[in-house]
Amino acid sequence: MNENFKNEVHKGLSSNPKSLPSKYFYDKKGDALFVEIMNLPEYYLTRSELEIFQNKTQELIDSIGVQTDSYFELIELGAGDGTKTKELLRELDKQNYNFDYFPIDISSNALKLLEQDLNTQIPNLRVQTRQGDYFEVLASLKNSKQPKVVLFLGSNIGNMQDQMAFKFIYNLGANLQPGDKILLGVDLIKAKEIVLPAYNDKKGITAKFNLNLLDRINKELGANFNLNHFEHQPEYTEKEGIAKSCIVSTTNQTVEINATGNSYTFAEGEKIHTEISRKYNDQLIENIIANTNFSIQTKILDSKAYFADYILKRD
Repeated sequence: MNENFKNEVHKGLSSNPKSLPSKYFYDKKGDALFVEIMNLPEYYLTRSELEIFQNKTQELIDSIGVQTDSYFELIELGAGDGTKTKELLRELDKQNYNFDYFPIDISSNALKLLEQDLNTQIPNLRVQTRQGDYFEVLASLKNSKQPKVVLFLGSNIGNMQDQMAFKFIYNLGANLQPGDKILLGVDLIKAKEIVLPAYNDKKGITAKFNLNLLDRINKELGANFNLNHFEHQPEYTEKEGIAKSCIVSTTNQTVEINATGNSYTFAEGEKIHTEISRKYNDQLIENIIANTNFSIQTKILDSKAYFADYILKRD
């Protein structure tokens, strides 16, 4: 049994308001559902950043400031299926850059599939997968003292509250040397009509993805959530710039979880907060990286200016 999973579920469901960590979305079924989400017409985020990686690949390479005759480590946090990164990897390989690619992910299944895919598509690429916590892996890589470029794409930083995002960037800096870079992909603040459908698609795939978290608790922790008594509910206000995902109880009910030895009561309409997706602008990024020893070098936009890849340099 995953003790961290058990403990964090108990803590989240015992709190008021209730919450569950979004990192536990990603079991084997969750991985597959998220791949479906990324291909949905409403989910502009992946397409927007993929456009940058496809159409502005050379600009990305120039911005991260690597040289063909100098070795560097390309480290990706939360690599997933690597769809966007492959565009960059192909071009770096084509131009004979000297580097190793270190994909880091919490999902060993995602890493295994990614490595198999890369071995087929880019056979000359040196891939060193690392499964586990970002900072534990980074700490193990820190001793190499080699120049590093860290990719943190997909607006994954948007899943954190601003103070947590600041700490995250600060901790990244603690594992990097002056001159190292972060390529930070973020979703930009936009109208509700564009953002909200990305988290509430017509096919209901996002709802299945969110509710799969309860199914995972059932399977791994011996709970008795009835998924028919819960609904997916997304929220977004342009002024706040934060999209939220919740699971809402549709009735008064009690759920038991064998692993924790506890029962948890839910009122009709009560929410379990599962995820935030922060949207950004230049000022918000500046606020988050203040006092982190990073500075913005440049930013690269997609054609609709929905999404930005910021290049941050460790001072």
